Amino acid sequence: MDKIHSLNINHLSKEMKLIIALLKETDKELISQSEKLTEGIDWNHFLDLSFHHRVFPIMKTKLKFVDTGANVPSFVLDVLDKEHKKNTFQMLFLTSEMEKISKVFTANHLRLLFLKGPVVAQALYGNVSLRTSHDIDLLVDIHDYSRAKDQMIQMGFAEKDYIKSVLNDWKWRHHHSVFHHQKSGIKVEIHWRLHPGPGSEPDFNELWNRRSQSTLTKQPIYLLGNEDLFYFLTAHGARHGWSRLRWLYDIHQLTKQEVNWSKTRTLLKKYHSAQIGGQALVLSKVIFGSNITAHEQRKLMNNRSMKLARHAIYYLENMINLHDETLPQDVAKYHKRHLFSLMSLHQKTLFTLSFLYPYPEDAELLPLPKQLHLLYFPFRPFLWAWRKTRALP
Repeated sequence: MDKIHSLNINHLSKEMKLIIALLKETDKELISQSEKLTEGIDWNHFLDLSFHHRVFPIMKTKLKFVDTGANVPSFVLDVLDKEHKKNTFQMLFLTSEMEKISKVFTANHLRLLFLKGPVVAQALYGNVSLRTSHDIDLLVDIHDYSRAKDQMIQMGFAEKDYIKSVLNDWKWRHHHSVFHHQKSGIKVEIHWRLHPGPGSEPDFNELWNRRSQSTLTKQPIYLLGNEDLFYFLTAHGARHGWSRLRWLYDIHQLTKQEVNWSKTRTLLKKYHSAQIGGQALVLSKVIFGSNITAHEQRKLMNNRSMKLARHAIYYLENMINLHDETLPQDVAKYHKRHLFSLMSLHQKTLFTLSFLYPYPEDAELLPLPKQLHLLYFPFRPFLWAWRKTRALP
């Protein structure tokens, strides 16, 4: 697919290009190119980018191959070494907490799959210290959510935010709830869906039957199988505009694993995500040189995937944090358009129709007895207009 070479990443900063080279090149290549790679680098900006993109642990291990003396300031190596050690302790701590949670859930006949964190670091990188994680994400069957929540509370966790809901819209509009441990400060996200709705996705039993067992702990803990992991990570990364390079590097690492690409394509098409999988492969191929066969390029990396990949370069050219409370208006508008462009026609239809489903704000504006909540459906357009005229959210 020759068009893949038309994806322009030349406008990335020198510092960003150095980070990519450190992630991409072999140790021998880094040694031979060290002087060229480090010429004119703003090392403070390099550090800022390394932390923003969550790749600083790998920067620490790779910079030694381009450190020819004066090229890499000692303060850069010192900062990265310090943060790498802190991250290693963090990942080991999370591993221990994951094992505790798994033991409790298993003893209470609750199945769970870990979605990210140390298990993914071990599976994709072979070393938990090379990937960052600040919390634990786990997935349970939605029918077990209430029991899982009770177990978390018994373990000393408290639910952080109460999800407002009317007519059980929480089951598909949202996909997780957040719990904090009152003593350790650890955060756990309990998912009952892989992604926020609306839209279809594999149910828990399917994912459980295709699960992989981690080699990280003595206590059996499980994560998604490689095909489901690709589906999950690509949708997650795309939803965040690939604004963290680490998410894309996960995809690059996953392409090195044993993945049944035929099954992956079937999975992506079934859940209207082929364009997102293609976007991820285009970006991974162009930026990291991922080894993707010509057959898979023809099947997934089409013109639409190329277009979506070009849209994502915007997030790499600018250091964007989509979790900022005060997101610049131009960034917010761009991201809103990008999210809509990622959807298939089926997904766009469901997304549009979802606005006709009552919102919790409707119940706040016009409180009705629970037995009359179905009336929010015909009232929905009027309540929406009422909120707009009153300048309510």
